Amino acid sequence: MVVICEYVWIGGNNNLRSKTRILDIMPQSLSQVTSVKDLNSLLLPHIPNWNYDGSSTAQASGHDSEVIIKPVSIFRDPFRTAGSYLVLCETYTPKGEPLSNNHRPYATQIFDTKLENGDSEPWFGIEQEYFLMHRVRKLPLGFIDLKCPPSPQGQYYCSIGAENAFGRKIANEHMMYCLMAGIKICGINAEVAPGQWEYQIGPSIGIDSGDHLWMSRYILERVAEKHDVSVSLDPKPLEGDWNGSGCHTNYSTKYMRKGDGNGKTGLEYIHEAIAKLGSRHTEHMVVYGAGNEKRMTGEHETASFDTFSWGVANRGTSVRIGNETLQNECGYFEDRRPSSNMNPYLVTAKIYDTTTIWNGLQEPNSVNTLNEGGEDQLVNDTTQNIEKNIDLVINDTMEFVGDVCDF
Repeated sequence: MVVICEYVWIGGNNNLRSKTRILDIMPQSLSQVTSVKDLNSLLLPHIPNWNYDGSSTAQASGHDSEVIIKPVSIFRDPFRTAGSYLVLCETYTPKGEPLSNNHRPYATQIFDTKLENGDSEPWFGIEQEYFLMHRVRKLPLGFIDLKCPPSPQGQYYCSIGAENAFGRKIANEHMMYCLMAGIKICGINAEVAPGQWEYQIGPSIGIDSGDHLWMSRYILERVAEKHDVSVSLDPKPLEGDWNGSGCHTNYSTKYMRKGDGNGKTGLEYIHEAIAKLGSRHTEHMVVYGAGNEKRMTGEHETASFDTFSWGVANRGTSVRIGNETLQNECGYFEDRRPSSNMNPYLVTAKIYDTTTIWNGLQEPNSVNTLNEGGEDQLVNDTTQNIEKNIDLVINDTMEFVGDVCDF
């Protein structure tokens, strides 16, 4: 059986690369395939490793340039006919060591950790914001010149009309291609700034969240390429009174969604998780995306980069709980800190590690907050700090701002 496989991997600057390979393989009958899960169990084991020139992707030197790519997840290829597939790959040295920006093995290890309390099933819903950019002007669609910008933001969010919604054809086509590929996309909308859009991936469990988001980014780039438009995942591509782009990460575990069955509510688990996130704020910000400090100024629906905060329905905080979750005493919460260019393997694994695996004891040389001067401030006796944070979270007087949730 001849199949066309597009091998996709993450390059040295965290940009996506791909190349095509035609294979003659004999997998089990693919007539039973109805989902990406079926593809991964029936076809993926027959897709061989491959290699590429790492010296051309800033991942190896010219005298030892071979990088090995190992297939880890497979999707239908919406750009080609039946029998074609997109193959997401991890990157390794010839000695079998993961490349420095191959964070999937780390995330897999985190998600495979069994918890002593029996909690499990981390669900993620990721909101990917992005700008569609004019390839020559290097400005978002809707901009002609910075000296003559479009109307101030406010009219573009969830908008319609040629004077408001710039790039809808690309956003819609991307959504349809993701559906054809088998990616768990669950919605799109025009965002606050002109030429800015968002799509949502999830709910996905564990490592699947990163796989689906990376492949959705690949498809977005390919669709925009057809229209001679560039995609920007820069957290703050425009200076001034314009929103930046984030990758808000909605999260829950089984106990957060349902409680533990022994009288402890999901909301209590959420409060504990938020307290832990606050105690590891700086550690999280390190892996939440490059250039995020330009976006997280405390304005334009963001919290301060250096300070952790939380609230109910408040889009100006680090973490937001929805009104429905508060009323039902179970559900999920939203970490609004990750930037649009974040690596989902790092972000999802870090959230799961901090909120469920970590026992709340400060690791040696671990940092909690960042001083204005840039020096790391260590926190002693973090166990008491966590307990104090939980009390603050539970007893805090919260201001209800905004609507319930946008995912």
